[in-house]
Amino acid sequence: MSDRVLKVSLLVKDAAADFLNRESNRTSLITVTRANISKDFAKATVFFTVFPDDQQEQVLHFARRKRADFKAYLKSHLRLKRIPFVDFEIDAGEKHRQHIDEISRDIENGNEQKPAE
Repeated sequence: MSDRVLKVSLLVKDAAADFLNRESNRTSLITVTRANISKDFAKATVFFTVFPDDQQEQVLHFARRKRADFKAYLKSHLRLKRIPFVDFEIDAGEKHRQHIDEISRDIENGNEQKPAE
């Protein structure tokens, strides 16, 4: 990944975090984990986690409904030649990492969980 792509992805990530914080109704905690930008800067995917987990689908639909507003937000807050089309996704990798950490802590504390049959 080039330095420019990395810098733009960090800018989009930070802008998405700020935008979702401003626009959400705060019934759930939304954490933007990363943003992936295509090499031609035409497309971006913003990944986030939601707590509590049962709010994930509602927040995903909310974020996708706000795509046009977020693009306008990017135009007004970032100096980019090309504003990418942005999509939002739940960061499943981060959720899996958190679950593995939880299992590891349980094992360390002697509370090993039996797998579901």
